[in-house]
Amino acid sequence: MGKYTLSDWLPTTKKEVELRGWDYIDVILFSGDAYVDHPSFGMAVLGRTLEAHGWRVAIVPQPNWRDDLRDFKKLGKPRLFFGVSAGAMDSMVNRYTANKRLRSDDAYTPDGRADMRPDYTTIVYSRILKELFPDVPVVIGGIEASMRRLAHYDYWEDRLRPSILFDAPADLLIYGMGERPITELAKRLAAGEKVSDIQDLPQSACITTRKVPANDPENLVLISYEECLKSKKWQSENTQHVDQESHRYAPRTIWQTAMGKTVVVNPPYPPMTEAEIDASFDLPYTRMPHPKYKGKTIPAYEMIKFSVNTHRGCFGGCSFCAISAHQGKFVSSRSKASILKEVKAITQMPGFAGYLSDLGGPSANMYKMGGRNKEACQKCGRPSCLYPEVCKNLNTDHSSLLDLYRSVDKIKGIKKSFIGSGVRYDMLIHRSNDEKINAINREYTEELIARHVSGRLKVAPEHTSDKVLDIMRKPSFKLFEEFKRTFEKINALYGLNQQIIPYFISSHPGCTEEDMAELAVITKRLHFQLEQIQDFTPTPMTLSTEMYYTGYNPYTKKPVYTARTREEKLAQRQFFFWYKPEQRKAIENSLRRINRLDLFQQLYNRPASPQKRTNKPHKK
Repeated sequence: MGKYTLSDWLPTTKKEVELRGWDYIDVILFSGDAYVDHPSFGMAVLGRTLEAHGWRVAIVPQPNWRDDLRDFKKLGKPRLFFGVSAGAMDSMVNRYTANKRLRSDDAYTPDGRADMRPDYTTIVYSRILKELFPDVPVVIGGIEASMRRLAHYDYWEDRLRPSILFDAPADLLIYGMGERPITELAKRLAAGEKVSDIQDLPQSACITTRKVPANDPENLVLISYEECLKSKKWQSENTQHVDQESHRYAPRTIWQTAMGKTVVVNPPYPPMTEAEIDASFDLPYTRMPHPKYKGKTIPAYEMIKFSVNTHRGCFGGCSFCAISAHQGKFVSSRSKASILKEVKAITQMPGFAGYLSDLGGPSANMYKMGGRNKEACQKCGRPSCLYPEVCKNLNTDHSSLLDLYRSVDKIKGIKKSFIGSGVRYDMLIHRSNDEKINAINREYTEELIARHVSGRLKVAPEHTSDKVLDIMRKPSFKLFEEFKRTFEKINALYGLNQQIIPYFISSHPGCTEEDMAELAVITKRLHFQLEQIQDFTPTPMTLSTEMYYTGYNPYTKKPVYTARTREEKLAQRQFFFWYKPEQRKAIENSLRRINRLDLFQQLYNRPASPQKRTNKPHKK
């Protein structure tokens, strides 16, 4: 990798624009994240994609919204449009904990500073740009806009909000992975179309002047925002429909009225082909932060700078996860050649010591996987290919991934390639009707555990209760126990002392204190002292979030209990830390209250202390 000059990054200042000899800019992108020129950072991907199609693109990362707004003015007007994104995360998830406390750091900001983006970043940036340049189109995107494209529950304000388009004065919203829609939009605007006339762009949403269709099977008309405010059951009804559409190969056009206007969400583009996803990853990224951050550390970059993304999409369909609603259920995989090319580039990066930190994706072991019968997949509306059991049409053959690992490890300069992203162990435990696939998957499992674990393998059972796992759309905990036995057997075979690190969630819809107490007992029996844990955080547009808000399971229509108050959440969370002496008394009191002191005996190998009697006289 050769030495870079300042002009190798997309320009971020007027001086950098002049260095390129430009007298105009086509598109200016505003981001809540620092500018890292790497394929894992959305604004870099979109900027490089537009650049590859001949457009002049600049990026303004983390503009100051508190002063005289000079950051928003410094590059003037773009010829085509402003693009706005809150960054790689929803700004509220980025800034607040599950207990709604301000976080002390921000992984996407130099030196982790926590004060470089506002709440509801997309709305704030869009309003400023529209006030300063009312005649320039504003297009919003990224995870924040994507997951707020329809009426959604906002945990931080504890209310149902309409589509973000009613709060952010944007002309258009692009959802999901944006390379194709943003390129098509630029072409149409450059050809002279008005942004107000572009209401049919795939994978976009806008407040429309089009008439809402009636009784058309190609369109889904949701219950209005106002009706959903009156009845949480109506919101639950909408949630089911939106969830079903987000898992289809060819979703319908979605319509929803609010405040006398209508939002239309156009169906997405089909999943990317191998050539299309390769083209995105093969763009001339420097793979490094912009030189303006010299001497500073961007934590999110440090985590991924020596990692490679092999595919997009996830067919797991977990209720609490945003991936299927954002990236889609259908996996798009890069070619082996594209991945090896990126690995070779990493070996030339400054500071690379021979260890790839990750070779994976949303779920590491879905590379090159999909349905055997593609036509069946295109008709299928099933939200998960893995739950309640692995789909018979799903090809779970891990041979392409096994070949990729071995090819990567042969590259000069690679000492080890680790799998840092989560693995779906249920796919490894699954027994196919094809014994050749079963043999390959056993070989993959052994290869993974023996050669690609950096001491700790992350997996996500999420809970031990089948009742809770059913709501989460996750497999039975028995599969995790089976995988753990396999993990330990392979460790012993190779003389390794590696750990399996399970992730668990408390306070998820459907989870009670008793469920958490039983989780503590079960994980104790398996010799875990849990560290990778979290309270459920309701994030926009997921099925679990809407269950939290409405109190109903959208599919069964039955009520679902959810811990809501701080006290209820802490009562569940404490069971993660049963092994800490300071938690023992509180756990004993909780178990006494729910009449499960038998679990105390199992946790602490001794009976609970006798309940103290009071000498107060009884009232007659």
